[in-house]
Amino acid sequence: MNIFKNFKDYHSEKPLAMSLGMFDGVHLGHKYIINELKKIGSEKNLETAILTFWPHPRFVFNPNEDLKLLNTIDEKEVLMEKYNINTLFVKEFDNEFRNLTGEEFVREILIEKLNVKYLIIGYDHYFGKNKSGNFELLQKLSSELNFEVEQMEAINIHESNISSTKIRNALLKGNIKEANEMLGYSYSISGTVVHGKKLGRTIGYPTANLETESIKLLPKKGAYIVEVFVKNQHYKGMLSVGTNPTVNGEKLTVEVYILDFEGDIYDENITVKFRDFLHDEIKFEGLDKLIERLDEDKRLTEEFQF
Repeated sequence: MNIFKNFKDYHSEKPLAMSLGMFDGVHLGHKYIINELKKIGSEKNLETAILTFWPHPRFVFNPNEDLKLLNTIDEKEVLMEKYNINTLFVKEFDNEFRNLTGEEFVREILIEKLNVKYLIIGYDHYFGKNKSGNFELLQKLSSELNFEVEQMEAINIHESNISSTKIRNALLKGNIKEANEMLGYSYSISGTVVHGKKLGRTIGYPTANLETESIKLLPKKGAYIVEVFVKNQHYKGMLSVGTNPTVNGEKLTVEVYILDFEGDIYDENITVKFRDFLHDEIKFEGLDKLIERLDEDKRLTEEFQF
């Protein structure tokens, strides 16, 4: 897959079948669009392309909003690569770009620069200044500018439309299985292992403290069953998102106890995939009660079928 981080001086000689949007999560609804895109590309002999934006437009319009995303840009690129799209365009969402009207975006970017001949958009997609671009505008311009346009319907699970917002909300409620079902894969976070207070090793549960990217969404505070990937090996793990209230902690941390693992992994980058929710964050009466709960969490994790 070719990746273009910007295309100020870019011009596509090859006609494209394209879809555009944030694609945060690259979830099953996005998969539905991408599969249709590949089908059209094959039928009409067009190269396939995705146009996405970075940063998320809401960071530009609402810089004080504490929006967290399902994917970093690197994760999104890896997920897109699996779909065998020919080209991924990552357009910087800057002030100049945000002021393009929907029609200017179609004429100047999609047609003049990218040579789009077939465009697929999601059921709820708007673009351009003041959301002036929509399916109706695309239909109006398509005959003049010689391209075709298709709007995809929403994908439902349990009679509910899949969306990035609904996946974020599920994660914030600890509904891991529901989020994973909408994603079509297990939600993951990656981070560098950093030094912590090392309390875990004193009670028989040494943990790896993860430093994650600030824009990445963390599920609700609590304990989780996870799959841990370290140096191309994978293990079962118990992960905690929280402040360690039993020992009066204040800083939010992400800590993972890796089952059947020994070794120094400080400064290593590891990935954890969330598989199930164990329980909310608990302030125990003392370390003995904490250890009892950790023993039970370990038993549940060992029995969990990956």
